[in-house]
Order: sequence, then structure tokens, then C-alpha cells
Amino acid sequence: MADSIMSKAATMEIPINSNGDTGTLPEDDSLEQDLQQVMVSGPNLNETSIVSGGYGGPAGGIIPTSTIKGPAIHYNPEYLDRRRAPAPGPDIRMKSRGVNLPHSHSSASRLAHHSDQHPGSSNHNTSPTEEVSRGVAVEKLDSVKKWGINTYKETWMCTKQMFSEKFGRGSRTVDMELEAQIELLKDTKSKYENILRLATALISHFQSMVQTQQALGDTFTDLSQKSPELQDEFGYNAETQKLLCKNGESLLGAINFFVSSVNTLVNKTMEDTLMTIKHYENARLEFDAYRSDLEELSMGPRDAASMVRIEMAQHDYQIHRDKYERLRSDVTIKLKFLEENKVKVMHKQLLLFHNATSAYFAGNQQQLEQTLIQFNVKLKPPGSDKPSWLEEQ
Repeated sequence: MADSIMSKAATMEIPINSNGDTGTLPEDDSLEQDLQQVMVSGPNLNETSIVSGGYGGPAGGIIPTSTIKGPAIHYNPEYLDRRRAPAPGPDIRMKSRGVNLPHSHSSASRLAHHSDQHPGSSNHNTSPTEEVSRGVAVEKLDSVKKWGINTYKETWMCTKQMFSEKFGRGSRTVDMELEAQIELLKDTKSKYENILRLATALISHFQSMVQTQQALGDTFTDLSQKSPELQDEFGYNAETQKLLCKNGESLLGAINFFVSSVNTLVNKTMEDTLMTIKHYENARLEFDAYRSDLEELSMGPRDAASMVRIEMAQHDYQIHRDKYERLRSDVTIKLKFLEENKVKVMHKQLLLFHNATSAYFAGNQQQLEQTLIQFNVKLKPPGSDKPSWLEEQ
């Protein structure tokens, strides 16, 4: 009787429509087979020793193992095969919503399919191009990391050396002769900059005077034409002011040439040498920093690790020493050529300034013009400094 009831339950179809009401649905072979398999694989309900264990068996409902015949659950490989590859047909889980799903593999079958394609690995094999790109990226990252560490170390050492020198606790390398030449150059540059400021101010004031003389000459010329009784007197003064204005423009040309040449000497030639001196001073600070670091390591213990650090410090010390020596040689050479160039340029410009000023205030127009020709000074045409009428619009 029990066997007939369970067989009917195993083959019973549960019709459910989209509204939850009972209805007629197509038969699901996979579900029926699964229910039958569970009933076959389960324990035998005819075993009275198992059934009576919960009611009329031993105390506490414990079932003696000697009364159990065979395993309670049997392994059935066909059942697993059906679970991995379900039979084609609609999905029972979506029948209540009236949706039919297409046939698809289960997660176990997809995993098995993936394992067959990629045995022993869960990732795709990388191409040679990706491997090369990854290697280049790692190499660049290591290079940047190494550069950052070295830069931080060098900055820290130089800062330490600078404070040690400032507070008188550290020693520094000094070239007395070279230091004296550098200080002389800085002092000379400061004084030449003062000459430039004064000469520029002289040009501004003298140009205002020449413009005033030009305006005064034009006024005298106008009055000589409108005042017949004073025509000669106004005429003489107009010619004098115009002559002074012309000579003033010649002197302005000479002074402008003087300022331009001195400005090139100060702000280009001297500045270039001072930039090299700045690099030299930085190299000197780095050299002393690595020298102090090597001295500190040499005074410490001499174990294997310390010897490696001393060897690396010796290598860095030699590199910065060579750099310091090279820049010191460059500074010495540039200072020598700068001194020669300075003497040559200033000799010419000071002679021009003197001759032009003397000729102007002596009223010797011929000598003033000869001075401009001698030093190859080109005068700008009148009104060239004024903006054109297009620029004024």
C-alpha cells in the first residue's frame, strides 16, 4: 500500500498557472525523473526497524546501527549526469509566470567546459606584446623609484651639509683664489648695474631737454615769421636751438650705444658666468656632503654591511668630486675670458662716451660726428621711436 502511494506521488503532476490557480501544464520529464530517483535512492520504508525507531523503537528514538541494512543514500551517476546536462524543455521554475526559458547549461557544466578549454589555469594566456609592455612598465617604475630615492637622499645630505656649514659644525672645501675672483666679479657686476641705471636716467633727462630744445626752436621760427621787427633775433635763436637739438640727438645715439653694450656685458656675459658659478657652488656643496658622509662611515664599524655602504659612498664621492673639479675648471676659464672681454668692451665704450660728451659740450659738431663714425654708431632717423599712424588708430 505504501509503495503504491509513493509511486503515485512520484509521478504526480502539479499544474499551476500564472495566477497561482490550478490548471493543466505540460509534463516535465526532468522533474518526474528527479523525484523518482530520490525515491529510489532513499531508504526503504518497508524496513520496520527504521520506522519504529521514532515511535516504538529503543528509548530516546536512537536507531541501532546493526538494524540498518545498507547505506541510506545510494550514489547514482546517471542522476548527476542529468543535473549537469538537463533535458531540453521549459524551465519549471518560470512556469508560474508563463515564461519559457531557452536551454542553457548549468554552472557545473559551464565550469567543466571552461576547464576543458583552459586546463590547469583560470586566466587567459597573455600575448608576447603584453609581456613586453608589462616588462617595460615595471622597468620604468623601478627607474622612477630609484631616482626618487636617490634624489631624496641627495637633498637630505645637502641640506644637512648646508646647515652644518652655517652653524660652524661642518667643514667645507674652499679655493681661496677662485673665491676671491668670484667675489670681485659679483662686486663688479653690482657697480656696472649702477652705471646702467645712471646712464639710463641721463638718457631720459637729456632726451627731455632735446625735445624741449626742438619745441623752443620751432617757436622761435614761428615768431621770426610773424615779428618782422625781431625777425633776425628770433632767427638766430631758432638756428642755435636746432643745432643744439641735432647735436643732442647725436650724443643720445652715442649714450644709447654705450648703454646697450654695457647691458650686454652685464646681463648676458657676466650673467652666464655667474650661472656657471652657481652650478659650481651647488657641486661644491654636494661634494662636501658626500665627503662628510664617507668620513662618517669610515669612522664606524667595519663589518660586511658597513664595507658595502663604504664602497657605495666611495663611488658616489668620486662621481661628485669629478663633477666639482670639472665645474671649477669651467669657472676658472670663464672668469679669465670674461675679464679679457670686459676690458676690451669697456675700453671702447668709455672712450666713446668721453669723446662724444666732450665734443657736444664744446660745441664741436664736426668732432662729434667723427666720433660716431669712428665707433660705428648708427643714428636712428627722426621720429623712428614714435608709433606709426596705424598703431595709433
